[in-house]
Amino acid sequence: MDHRSGKRAAFLGMLASAGLAVWKITAGVYGNSTAAVSDGVESAGDVVTAGVVLFGLIQAGRPPDEDHPYGHGRAETLAALFTGAVLFAAGGLICYHAAQKMYGGGPAPEMIAVWPLATSVMVKTGLWALKGRHGRRMRSEALRADAANDLLDAVSGTVALAGLAAALYDPERFRWLDAAAGFAVGMVVSGLGMRVVRATALSLMDTMPDGAMMDQIRETALRVPGALGIEKCFARRTGLQYHVDLHLEVDPAMTVFASHEIATQVREAIVRDLDFVAGVLVHVEPHLPATIADGRKAGGATSARHGE
Repeated sequence: MDHRSGKRAAFLGMLASAGLAVWKITAGVYGNSTAAVSDGVESAGDVVTAGVVLFGLIQAGRPPDEDHPYGHGRAETLAALFTGAVLFAAGGLICYHAAQKMYGGGPAPEMIAVWPLATSVMVKTGLWALKGRHGRRMRSEALRADAANDLLDAVSGTVALAGLAAALYDPERFRWLDAAAGFAVGMVVSGLGMRVVRATALSLMDTMPDGAMMDQIRETALRVPGALGIEKCFARRTGLQYHVDLHLEVDPAMTVFASHEIATQVREAIVRDLDFVAGVLVHVEPHLPATIADGRKAGGATSARHGE
């Protein structure tokens, strides 16, 4: 699987977030806007998370070696987990400072803080579309988490812009809305962080893929001549792809060599035809009438194991 487009998207996001963070924080400080500063701090966190995502994608693209026979794909999942944790912490920090400003008063915001927020909304919407497309194509948890973060930035930037606009329109009545918008930004950021952490934690716990993907694995296996049935089929994610354990039923009268050849063809077909599968371990089982098969299971029969 080609990781280069995903790396470019992550790097572009890192550069954009860095520029927007500096602009929003500077304009927010000089323009007395809590909303702009809060959104700028969130963008600064994006620089860190985009860098982690980029590192995770680079590591995930490394081939298997002696110490990592399943590849380095879990580095990408760990990058997504770190992204979620940073988002959750950043959201809490933003809420804390916004609450202080909301109840502590201060000077009214100024127009200078509007322009970086408006620009951020447009840039982040474009990055969300770019990263989301590459993340879905690559099935990258980290890149999709980063894309979701960009969409959240666009939404939070809109909220911050609305609060700032209200404060500018009538500073005496609506000055507090600027800080309230900053607090809302922090809440949304923390919420996304929790969602990303949950999704990546499920992946690290070897949660099975959805039913449609499992059906594709079974259908591909059964298209191989000599594959008579599938007793069990499991899959676990290792970064960008899945590793499959499959119990394949064949003619019990076959030689070990012949059944091994069918198992090999099944493994090769699944890896070749399904780009979300990195490897397959095939266990060969005798294809028996239902009554005999049930009796064997009750008696604790074991299966011969084939795979590479």
